[in-house]
Amino acid sequence: MPPFPLLRLPRLVLFDVFKSLNIGEKIKLSICSKKLSTQINNARLYSQKVIVDLDCINYKIRVHSENKKDTFEISIYSDSWRSHNSNDQQFSIAGCTIRVIPIPTRIKTFWKNYREGYLSAIQHLLKMFQCKISTDIENRELLWNQISSSLESVEDLNISTTVNAGFKPVFTSWSQKIYISDSYWLTLESLLACTCTTIRLEESRLGNKDLDVILRNWKVGGFPNLEYLKIHGESITNNRTKILGMNLEELNGSGIQTDDGSKKAIIITDYGSIEMSVISFGNPRHTLRGIYFTIRIY
Repeated sequence: MPPFPLLRLPRLVLFDVFKSLNIGEKIKLSICSKKLSTQINNARLYSQKVIVDLDCINYKIRVHSENKKDTFEISIYSDSWRSHNSNDQQFSIAGCTIRVIPIPTRIKTFWKNYREGYLSAIQHLLKMFQCKISTDIENRELLWNQISSSLESVEDLNISTTVNAGFKPVFTSWSQKIYISDSYWLTLESLLACTCTTIRLEESRLGNKDLDVILRNWKVGGFPNLEYLKIHGESITNNRTKILGMNLEELNGSGIQTDDGSKKAIIITDYGSIEMSVISFGNPRHTLRGIYFTIRIY
């Protein structure tokens, strides 16, 4: 039979074809060409939800369904260690052309260095699937150190922790949006350096004094990309400590403006929470498409 013109199928029919593939078939197909990879990425919201287990010590990535019946593995190797083999083929992953050895339930990939390969493979998967990232206690700090310098390519970064996790991520770059379910460890100093468009913090230890600093910082030009902010925590109370000279009830529903007049924000408060929605004058809002990334720290 002649080659089947897969990419000539109507968009919805093509998406149905992608939905019928198992995890390994979809990964192997995605690295065949940039056009195929783009089409699969476009169908991401129709794709299966997967768990991505990261073995940062051995540079292996295991992708599996929630019931673990559908599993595929990507192994990262240094190209300098690779002996030339007739089975090696050239494929494209995250814009990099590399050598790959396909095996029924996994692929071996060869890179200039481990870090480049590991991060590129993760990035490739996050664009394809609706992913949840899983790693063990020994690997979590190593994982964070590897990815924290390239968060600009991540659209949504979700971090969940437990109270006794004992791990406080240090940000060297920021995603476009961030949500932290247990943000007790996030300091005011770190938050003031945040460049996200959307910030949502639950179980925060930031209080009224911190909120006063945050809003005054925004008024003089801080948080230049901010469109929405929500902070929830027990330390946000209607006590004598004022925020911009007002208590929570007075602040609720008020509008504040930057000193240069370029932005306005509406403030909504409640006992234990504050929300801030920003309106920029003369700057249309752009919808950004990127990677959705969830980190669960246990």
